[in-house]
Amino acid sequence: MSKNHFNRVIGRFGVAALAINGLIGAGIFALPAAAADIAGLFSPWMFVLCSLLMATIIICFAQLSTGFDDNGGPVAYTEKAFGHQVAFQTTWLLYVGRLTALAANTNALLFYLSQFIPVISEPIYKQLVMIIILCLLGRVNIVSALRAMRFIQAITLLKLIPLLIFIVFGFSYLTNDIFFIENVNDVKDFDGALLLLIYAYIGFEGAVVPAGETKNPKQKIAIALIGTLLATSVIYFFIQWTSISVLPELSATNTPMSDVAQVTMGEVGVLLMTLSAVFSISGNLTVVIFTASRMTQSLASLGQLPKWFTKTHEQHQSPINSTYFLVIVAGLLAITGSFVWLAIISSLARLIGFMISIGALIKLKKEYQEQGLWFLPFGSAIPLLSMLICLWLATQASINSWLMTLLFMVFGYALFQWNKRVK
Repeated sequence: MSKNHFNRVIGRFGVAALAINGLIGAGIFALPAAAADIAGLFSPWMFVLCSLLMATIIICFAQLSTGFDDNGGPVAYTEKAFGHQVAFQTTWLLYVGRLTALAANTNALLFYLSQFIPVISEPIYKQLVMIIILCLLGRVNIVSALRAMRFIQAITLLKLIPLLIFIVFGFSYLTNDIFFIENVNDVKDFDGALLLLIYAYIGFEGAVVPAGETKNPKQKIAIALIGTLLATSVIYFFIQWTSISVLPELSATNTPMSDVAQVTMGEVGVLLMTLSAVFSISGNLTVVIFTASRMTQSLASLGQLPKWFTKTHEQHQSPINSTYFLVIVAGLLAITGSFVWLAIISSLARLIGFMISIGALIKLKKEYQEQGLWFLPFGSAIPLLSMLICLWLATQASINSWLMTLLFMVFGYALFQWNKRVK
């Protein structure tokens, strides 16, 4: 039973748009070269393997979503399974993951925009433009959830159309070289390749957060998550296959998709891929603001953050103060941190949050079954496997990344305790 008073304005395509924009961000525009360098002709199949690994995690979140229809996603899951403190820390980690991703991808967006407006690559203009972009996207979120969703859906199409054109124009270049079994020998570092490529699939969790604003969330979120994973996996596979077929020396370029598009479509292709990157990252930023602002709002509604974060727009019921806080902190991180550092922290924080959320599914299994809800086959085998995958990926991160993430966790714990004392 829903406890929220939000307007349910998100339909099935809206949920899919949230998941797609979470998954397809800046990474895919650089990954083809890195994948070719580490896995050679086997690299398209590495994307398939990553999809299978990520499927175990996404299926768990799809299962969790069938039991909840209120905003919060991991907040609600872990609150019900483990109580206030674990719920706060889990959501805080996922929030930190989205906050740092927002800052990192704002930096990435400025790189592509500078291709059209070179002057904004200068530090003073770069910082100013980053703040303006974050403020504008924050304003879109505050004005109306419905308008924000329309913007997200429109930009999803603007992002996907160039990628599909890229694949279509590359069909005539496709070779059958990737189908030889001996290509497995091209993989220099199997674990490293999986670790590198699986980050292209992180970001889907934003789709489960605004369940309270989704029409029939218990059904639509699960279907949208699984469908989005399948569609994204096919797109990634064909992008890599096309890229490695067109440019045998793909690993030597820093702008793989633009270079491939130049061969298949000429200078128009280069422009198309640059625009696609701008639309892709813009959509990703919009979704992060839309979902992350609702995470702190949900925490505050449970009494785990100050009530200040719960303030909503009187007419549109969108989070106001949570959006202000997110945009301000992300702006500070964006102008002071590097893309790589922020991206690594983002990924590690989310992997830890995934593990705890999946643990909640194992804890709630009996309750799901008592309510007559369908549960994953093989008992707890799939959730346990997905937890092991998250743990393995997390252990690949550097000690400095772990220390910084633990620092964020300590800060979150202190914030939780401080709010409890104030109350």
